[in-house]
Amino acid sequence: MEAASFRPTRQQALARGLYLGALTALLSLVVALPAVIFAEPPPWLWPALVVGPPAAGLLGGVLVGRRSGTEITARGIRTAARAVEPWSRVVDLRAERRGARTVVSVYLDSGASMQLAAPYSGEFFAADPQFERKVFALSHLWRSHRFGGVP
Repeated sequence: MEAASFRPTRQQALARGLYLGALTALLSLVVALPAVIFAEPPPWLWPALVVGPPAAGLLGGVLVGRRSGTEITARGIRTAARAVEPWSRVVDLRAERRGARTVVSVYLDSGASMQLAAPYSGEFFAADPQFERKVFALSHLWRSHRFGGVP
């Protein structure tokens, strides 16, 4: 049974897809530049290289971006492709600044830490107006499972 699930917002997923698409467009333009030197490229090539990757990134952000996230269950906490970390191993849960984002980090009894895929908040399109509420809910779930009160 899943107690909670935290996913990137639609705005965050779209922004991530657009960002990755823009990087892909830039890379494709750099790779295609030799085509100008050695051959005459077709006229549709440049618009396709500029518009295609960001559009594909937006679509990918919508389809894939919202699927990544964090799942909270009675057994523990899981983020992205990692295995479930049981509540008994979690010793602290904090919101921390990492670059331009505020993310949630989970500290384990082994001394290792893991950064949750969601929730997070940042500038512009990465902002999550519900971030503080989500961090509070995560903290409450951790304390409830760690110290009792939730079956």
